[in-house]
Amino acid sequence: MRATTPRRWKSGTEPRTARSDLKLRYLLSLTFTPLFAVATVAFAVWAANAPAYGAPSRGTLTGFAVACGILTLFAVVDLVVVVRRRRTEF
Repeated sequence: MRATTPRRWKSGTEPRTARSDLKLRYLLSLTFTPLFAVATVAFAVWAANAPAYGAPSRGTLTGFAVACGILTLFAVVDLVVVVRRRRTEF
């Protein structure tokens, strides 16, 4: 038989009315989109010009460029979502 713990009932309406801070998300997305884009380009150029057996290796630099590219994509998507939500809510 499985022992159960007593459940606590949720009080208030916070889960239904919770809202994210769109101004902060907008500011962070606006700040980090160009930052990650510049880092992507910088790591890609550095990887292209790196010697074959240098430190850090081309693979490491390429990995950093891909990671920064993915973060750029996430920041752009979040920026688009925030702009659309601000248009509909305000």
